Amino acid sequence: MKRRDVLTLLGTAFALPLAARAQSGPRRLGVLTVTAADDAIGQTRTAVLLEALAARGWKEQDNLQIDWRSGRGDRALIARFAGELAALNPDILLAIGTPSVEELRKRTASIPMVFAVVTDPVGQGFVESLARPGGSITGFTDFDGPMAGKWLEMLTQVTPKISRVRVVYNPATAPFAGLMLRTIENAGRALGVSVEAATVHDAASIATLAKGTDSALLVLPDFFTLANRTRLLMAASEARVPAVYWSRTFVEDGGLMSYSTDSAEQMRQAASYIDRILKGAKPADLPVQNPTKFELAVNLKTARGLGVTISPALLAIADTVVE
Repeated sequence: MKRRDVLTLLGTAFALPLAARAQSGPRRLGVLTVTAADDAIGQTRTAVLLEALAARGWKEQDNLQIDWRSGRGDRALIARFAGELAALNPDILLAIGTPSVEELRKRTASIPMVFAVVTDPVGQGFVESLARPGGSITGFTDFDGPMAGKWLEMLTQVTPKISRVRVVYNPATAPFAGLMLRTIENAGRALGVSVEAATVHDAASIATLAKGTDSALLVLPDFFTLANRTRLLMAASEARVPAVYWSRTFVEDGGLMSYSTDSAEQMRQAASYIDRILKGAKPADLPVQNPTKFELAVNLKTARGLGVTISPALLAIADTVVE
């Protein structure tokens, strides 16, 4: 073969999109999540993700190799696993939860990344804007502004009447809490409810939530509150006060109420972006999307145990009612 022909062939090969050149072997996806692999919410997310990827033709142990890492609510472990995944140099990364994004972006700026279940990605500096994320990161948020006001409004639809609410979060792991707290405080003024922050950072501080108060609780989205949900649920039960949470998982485990984005839908959406990027799309060209599907859950068994009544209007629009 002539040298000119060889150069032509090489030029054609390098001009091919990455997806076309990689068809000789499976593509590689690295997944980092803040939850434990055996946690109920983690298992659900994994199952939905695999189903959604398969529906788009990507099947694990066939044309897609997936490297799974679960942080189990441990920030140091999440950091370690982020380093491991970056070192594997996969074709694409999926970061579930804010800490996963934070740790992965410290270790790579070149591997395309899709995130899910992340609050305020612009404010946290993950993307330049929702419409034009720029760089190598895009994904799906789990919060929009009206949600925070909705949480407080739900507590006002409980009898006996609620007049004080403590907003529970860990400032070290929820850097976006200020955004939500401002919205809740504004809603509190309109609803005639006193709002105060109740920061927690370990088991001991969670235990104090049950002592010496009749304030209702509003638990913010945070991987710390998720990992410590058993303690939080126990504190609300011991204090015998109503509480609203950010995930249906809390209600399934005995919490009173929740209003949240549909976690399964987030995984389906993430699979759609993973598919597009593996086929050649650039993260910078895929807008970050706010949630469009929400779910309201109520636990009537817990309500009876607390001696509270939930308004018929709220029950009528609930997606899940635990009897």
